Amino acid sequence: MSRATVSSVNVRRPLLYVIVGAVLALAGSLVPASRPAAGGAAEPPAQAVPGVGAPSPAPCTEVEDSLRPGPLPPPGAMPVGSTMAAIAERGRLRAAVDQGKYRVGFRNPATGELEGFDIDVARAIAQAIFGDPDRIQFVVVDIADRASVVASGQADVTVNTFTVTCARQQVVSFSAPYLTATQRLLVPRGSGIREIEDLAGRTVCTSAGSVTVDVLGRTEGVRVVALPGIPDCVVELQAGRVQAVSSDDVVLAGLAAQDPQTEVVGRALDSARYAVAVPKGADDMVRFVNGVLERARADGSLEASRRAWLGEVLDPLPTIPPPAYRD
Repeated sequence: MSRATVSSVNVRRPLLYVIVGAVLALAGSLVPASRPAAGGAAEPPAQAVPGVGAPSPAPCTEVEDSLRPGPLPPPGAMPVGSTMAAIAERGRLRAAVDQGKYRVGFRNPATGELEGFDIDVARAIAQAIFGDPDRIQFVVVDIADRASVVASGQADVTVNTFTVTCARQQVVSFSAPYLTATQRLLVPRGSGIREIEDLAGRTVCTSAGSVTVDVLGRTEGVRVVALPGIPDCVVELQAGRVQAVSSDDVVLAGLAAQDPQTEVVGRALDSARYAVAVPKGADDMVRFVNGVLERARADGSLEASRRAWLGEVLDPLPTIPPPAYRD
């Protein structure tokens, strides 16, 4: 058994497919973490994300590039006074992740361990700090809580299919992106739905707090329902209360792989670049994480993880984008 531990922040959604048995069996062992109080740092809709305890910033559209990587100190030798040294002193990295995204962040029912592409990224950060990828506490969060859990200090990083947006950069800082995905549709096979326009007069479901809410709202006549997580949307799809689910192809492909009665269809409605979120202003941690990602690109471990987890469920594979830095 791994030394990694798991806690949860507002784990309220039903989990589906191959993970459901393991999650129910382990639910009683999860150590709950407190959720920010109402009016705190919860992640609002993407178009207006306020800072923690501060008025909403003016709307923005331009995403800033991340900070250039700094030198990577040896594991166990983090610079005195740094964000990484504080994590090392605690003895574990707290990483906010998902446990319901097959192949990305999910619980293996055979082992009870969290696995997937995002989990590999989180473990690489722990490895760089401690020399041990298992010195990690996974904090399981809903999509809407991905920024707040870092901003409120309940997690050191969020590695959870988290798209960089200008509004989110007002609340947390981001690494350079490590994966590019596209937004598409999951529908029942034989439904006749091929594109977003086919949903006119029908209902599509997506996760609250995601950028897909805005994208879907641009198509006239389409009703949009936002629920805590994509698994909640799949329950609604199975019950016939919605006619499609929209999210990133990385997430939808995992769901379709587990349910052959569904399929991923349609053109790309939007693109998303996943990055690691850290507390706002923790520039040393941003540079450190970017150094970890640079090394993973260079030694092939990021590519190996991408192919191992996503190669069987996505064609073409989502790309690993080249990093861009502002200084």
